[in-house]
Amino acid sequence: MIPELKKTTEQKMQKSLDALKGDLGKVRTGRAHAGILDHVQVDYYGSPTPISQVANVNLLDARTIGVTPWEKKMAAAIEKAIRDSDLGLNPATVGDTVRVPMPALTEERRKDLIKVVRGEAENARVAVRNLRRDANHALKEAVKAKTISEDDERRTQDEVQKLTDRYIAEVDKALAQKESDLMAV
Repeated sequence: MIPELKKTTEQKMQKSLDALKGDLGKVRTGRAHAGILDHVQVDYYGSPTPISQVANVNLLDARTIGVTPWEKKMAAAIEKAIRDSDLGLNPATVGDTVRVPMPALTEERRKDLIKVVRGEAENARVAVRNLRRDANHALKEAVKAKTISEDDERRTQDEVQKLTDRYIAEVDKALAQKESDLMAV
């Protein structure tokens, strides 16, 4: 029972950390990366379709994303979809490629984004702590049911606490990395 509990708790903590990293990846820094357009949907013959399914998305340089549609007539629809998204980007069609320049972030916008990032990190910390609480509760229930001893409970609680500390440190490391990316000019 104890090994499964530790294993599932660790897997759930890892999922929380992965979710945080995914959320942080969506927060835009001054640099371009192709993943920023992942959630943008294009009207493809009447059905919303992700950009990656109707075009090649690549980096032209550090501050510009290039979107090359597989069908030339889709360029206008892709440009409109990017412009209408909540990313605040202003694409321009050059030939059959849609160029998406990344605007430089203002100091005020950087500070706002850091607040958002810190909120995401705090949510991840809370999720990890909730998983610790759930594991400790399951241990207490096992002691009540007399399936494990109190010594095993204490030892396992210590191990779960070490796991929690490790994942909280990972969350803090991811936060520090994103903050330094946001403050880099």
